[in-house]
Amino acid sequence: MSVHESGEMYLEAILVLSHQNPFVRSVDVGEYLGYSKPSVSRAMGILREENYVTVNRDGGLVLTEKGRTLAETIYERHTVLSKMLIGLGVSEDTAAADACRMEHVISDETFQAIKRHAATL
Repeated sequence: MSVHESGEMYLEAILVLSHQNPFVRSVDVGEYLGYSKPSVSRAMGILREENYVTVNRDGGLVLTEKGRTLAETIYERHTVLSKMLIGLGVSEDTAAADACRMEHVISDETFQAIKRHAATL
């Protein structure tokens, strides 16, 4: 089953936050994304059911291998697309916002072509 855009955003947030602190809680994800506790709780339940996230004994969120793979894919897309847009003269804030929307809908074929092109610059 595929994860919707919002699920991908949660996984990416957990990945980014885990780079800053290995102990990531639902409340941290909510603050990072600006979402309410009930929304985060519901999303974490769905992501647990789909085996993207587990919760350890202390309440910390841990990406499963499946969750980490998807989160890293989304994060790579965000990073490459942001850099590409900034290179085209788009402001950092606009590039980050646009990349966030694009990363969820761009095909793998198109992304790989952009990535190859960016490597030649």
